Amino acid sequence: MSDNRRVLITGGGTFLGDNIAAALLAEGVDVTLLVRPGGEEALGPLAQRISWQVADVWDSASLRGRGRGHEVVIHTVGSLVADPIQGLTHHRVNFVTARNVITMCVSDGVPHMILMSTINAPWMNNRYVRAKREAEEYLERVGVNGTIIRAPLVYMRGQRRPLFFELVTLLGRIPPLSWTRLGRIASLPVDVLARGVARIALEQDRPKTHYYARDLWRKNTKAERAGRTSASSRFLEAVHDDKSTTQSRVHPFQLLDDESPFGWQPPDDD
Repeated sequence: MSDNRRVLITGGGTFLGDNIAAALLAEGVDVTLLVRPGGEEALGPLAQRISWQVADVWDSASLRGRGRGHEVVIHTVGSLVADPIQGLTHHRVNFVTARNVITMCVSDGVPHMILMSTINAPWMNNRYVRAKREAEEYLERVGVNGTIIRAPLVYMRGQRRPLFFELVTLLGRIPPLSWTRLGRIASLPVDVLARGVARIALEQDRPKTHYYARDLWRKNTKAERAGRTSASSRFLEAVHDDKSTTQSRVHPFQLLDDESPFGWQPPDDD
């Protein structure tokens, strides 16, 4: 792994984007975050440690040139929540943004793109899953060298969650259940997912194109999986401390909005 590799992440100022950025910083990587117009303040302490650029993922023209000089682009923008009345359909929020970023990768000569997608679970909206699959298919169709992360819901350690999700997470970590589909759909701690994605991004030779929860667990050390403090968790802890503490006390679905895992809403006037 080269310490001076440059990685671009869409979704700066959001839960997932910032956590992956922090994990990459812990690996000694040069990180650039794409921030939506007016969203610079949401970066918090990360703004002092990374490069950031303002761009609108719904405007392909504003993305031109943003990917130049980066070896990997990680696309985190999207949302499980839709508002068709405002024009925020699952297709627009989750597919159109991915299509525009993929086009940027092609035009700017980015060697590799990582698409944050989703696992299909009983509690996931079918339209959301379908839009993510359309984005996956588009990535594969245009011929971009890409990696797809089919992630489950994520949570912060210590977060109060419904007993059902706590139970699913617990069972999903116990062999042999962890080897089944349950192991793929069980929620992940966000630090485990962020480190896993960061380390996949830094691999020179990726053995597969699709990664699931079990793959992400394996990219973490035993201490990291157990949640014990390590050097690689310092930036992640800083991100969590800077975010609103209310995020740790809500239902997982309430986190899937503007400040959370796949959250970055388009302009209301478009």
